[in-house]
Amino acid sequence: MKAVVYEKPFSVTIRDVEDPRIQHPNDVLVRVTSTAICGSDLHMYEGRTAAESGIVFGHENLGIVEEIGSGVTSLSEGDRVVMPFNVACGFCKNCLAGRTGFCLTVNPGFAGGAYGYVAMGPYKGGQAELLRVPFADFNCLKLPPGNEFETDFVLLADIFPTGYHGCELAQVIPGESVAVFGAGPVGLMAAYSALLRGAAKVFSVDRVPERLAKAEQIGAIPIDFTKGDPAEQIKEQTGGEGTDKGVDAVGYQAQAHDASHEEPAVVLNTLVETVRPTGMLGVPGLYVPSDPGGPDEHAKHGQLLVSIGRMFEKGQRMGTGQCNVKQYNRQLRDLIIAGRAKPSFVVSHELPLEEAPGAYEKFDQRIEGYTKVVLHPGHALAA
Repeated sequence: MKAVVYEKPFSVTIRDVEDPRIQHPNDVLVRVTSTAICGSDLHMYEGRTAAESGIVFGHENLGIVEEIGSGVTSLSEGDRVVMPFNVACGFCKNCLAGRTGFCLTVNPGFAGGAYGYVAMGPYKGGQAELLRVPFADFNCLKLPPGNEFETDFVLLADIFPTGYHGCELAQVIPGESVAVFGAGPVGLMAAYSALLRGAAKVFSVDRVPERLAKAEQIGAIPIDFTKGDPAEQIKEQTGGEGTDKGVDAVGYQAQAHDASHEEPAVVLNTLVETVRPTGMLGVPGLYVPSDPGGPDEHAKHGQLLVSIGRMFEKGQRMGTGQCNVKQYNRQLRDLIIAGRAKPSFVVSHELPLEEAPGAYEKFDQRIEGYTKVVLHPGHALAA
């Protein structure tokens, strides 16, 4: 089959790789119809992880069940399904508690597994024509047949639930004000989710004009952090108090306020200043224990200088960690079907799989309006 394969920093290629096969009675094989490029993929693409050459990328996957293992009971060939980026067993302590992003079974010695991602287990990614899904009864979410809502549903694999998770970590409730740092795909989904949850006022902080315009289109208030301290800009619009809640949808590759260099802790520290005393911070943005490209030795080891004293003084609370997609994907699917949510507004490009190398380059450089790319193996749904 054809697949997107990592070669070296800033280089992916389309290669013929061995087809996946059923390895366990609980497996299914899915013929991939849509698979998205994620901002998290860029961390590997840029050489900012320990990823080695040969990884098949892709953890945001949707397709049609083509083959089922003998132990699978709830799925049939021909079912249309979307898979959480988390590979999970469904029966370990964390899965039973709903913490499927931290499964203790699928990646021994580590809490959590994922498709096509460094250190997240042996699971090949879905930026390919076929995908093996383990523990398929648990991991596959059925969708209506056909191809309606295709670009909405593929976002259920990661960014829509992850944005929603940021609001859940911050415990956003109706009537509150929320500051979301980052207006990339996850940040836009966080702002959108805050509005879905009834927030009265949502600020979207970024520096890319196209992203800020997209945030404004959905009803968020754009804040360009290159035009002044974003905390001060937001306080000016909240009576000097700051927001009730805050979401970090940026992570460890955050840019300094003048956008001249990376400053890994700047979003966390600015959120501490932006959110009012006793407010809450949700941090779905990625932070890693090892960053070869970190700007200093501490950052290279995932150690950041965070204003914990100021946070303590303000009595703030923080929730962190990757999204447990299965906590949210069924409900979010039904919002899409009911016409109450349309997350595909973030999708800027739909392309055949063969155009992935160029799409990675343009998405990484934030050029030509590349905000979210959906690849269609087989060209079946390519726009």
